[in-house]
Amino acid sequence: MLTQSLALGFTQIAISVSVNALIALAAGSIALFLGTRPGWLLVQRWLMGTVLAGLAVKMALETKRA
Repeated sequence: MLTQSLALGFTQIAISVSVNALIALAAGSIALFLGTRPGWLLVQRWLMGTVLAGLAVKMALETKRA
C-alpha cells in the first residue's frame, strides 16, 4: 500500500512539473512574441485600460450591501 501511494505521488509530481514547465515555456514564447510587436503592445494597453476603467466604474456604482 505504501509503495503504491509513493508511486502515485511521484507520478503526479512528475506530470505536474512537466505541465507547469510547458505552461512557463509557452508563456515566455507568447510574451516574447507580443513584446516585439508595437501594435500588440498598443492593443494590450487599450485593453487593460478599458478593463481597469470598467472595474473602477463598477466599484463606484456598486451599492453598499448590508
